[in-house]
Amino acid sequence: MKTLTSRRIACLSGAALVGSLALSACGSDNNASGSAAPGASSSGSSAKADCAKGTLNGEGSTAQQNAIEEVISAFQDACEGATVNYNPTGSGAGIKQFTAGQVDFAGSDSALKTEMKDGVVEQAAADKTCGSPAWNLPMVTGPIAVAYKLNGVDKLILTPDVIAKVFLGQIITWNDPAIAKINPGVTLPGTAIKVFFRSDESGTTENFTKYLHGAAPKVWTADPAKKWTGKGEGKEKTAGVAGAVKSTEGGITYSEWSAAKDNGLSMAQVDNGAGPVELTGEAAGKAVAAAKQVGEGNNIKLSLDYTTKQAGAYPIVLVTYEIVCSKGKDPAKVALTQAFLKQFSSPEQQKALETIGYAPLPTDVAAKVSTAINALS
Repeated sequence: MKTLTSRRIACLSGAALVGSLALSACGSDNNASGSAAPGASSSGSSAKADCAKGTLNGEGSTAQQNAIEEVISAFQDACEGATVNYNPTGSGAGIKQFTAGQVDFAGSDSALKTEMKDGVVEQAAADKTCGSPAWNLPMVTGPIAVAYKLNGVDKLILTPDVIAKVFLGQIITWNDPAIAKINPGVTLPGTAIKVFFRSDESGTTENFTKYLHGAAPKVWTADPAKKWTGKGEGKEKTAGVAGAVKSTEGGITYSEWSAAKDNGLSMAQVDNGAGPVELTGEAAGKAVAAAKQVGEGNNIKLSLDYTTKQAGAYPIVLVTYEIVCSKGKDPAKVALTQAFLKQFSSPEQQKALETIGYAPLPTDVAAKVSTAINALS
């Protein structure tokens, strides 16, 4: 497995060919820290990879940044002459770049919208750019951690209503009676709660607010959106919010599991009504396995049930989609896209990603993704 440093060198060598995008992909918002356990990259699966030569450029979700860097490393180790650059600018920016025809694929923590939003119907815009239907292919299951820093409090239970009130600034100290009631026996300090949120347009924000709106509708009344509508202090991208909590006693944020682990943050157990559930890959996978496909055919758009009371299911999850054209205009790019996505979705690679804070795709979803990848043309 390449180290993060060697990945940066590889990116820089490609920068001469692809310019500022590659440079940005190597240096922007980098919260990967080489923290994967030995063997975390699926070097075994990479040896079996279907290979093609050329360069792919992608942009978008920071929630999947650590995951996609691992996959790129494994893929490029196995496939000489293949280069994949990924610029982690956030889901909103990635979709805009894809619909503008500036990148080969977008990473987004929300599927393309089919209704008007901010003057744009994302699915229609992407279809027009592609000249064919754009497909949403779920590739990364990223549990969203409610991550906090509070000395002496290693175990914390939160409910949807309490989480919503915290992020709306209605609960402002850690020893508030509402928190104390659901944490009997825990000594909670009177430390002020410091909320940090994503200041950029973020699919993580949209999924977190979907959860709050669905699970605590009487408290969180605002519609879900990529732009934050709660209270707190904004920080740019995943690295910004996770780093802010790491350096702030009493801090709290929402971030993907991977970033919370990288920064050594404590993570709340969430009680949706069936008892508190710790964030684990298995618990997150149970929530995704219950999702319904609302996209047609190979457009695998999923609808998550944020109100689930299934025992042992961690309810705050997101799915990062790789958004691609179903019919490419360049056969070489199609072959390279297929090869890379096959590596990404392979059981070995998906299992390896669990060691760095992601949950493997459920078997049924993975089978649909495999069929869609094979159908790209």
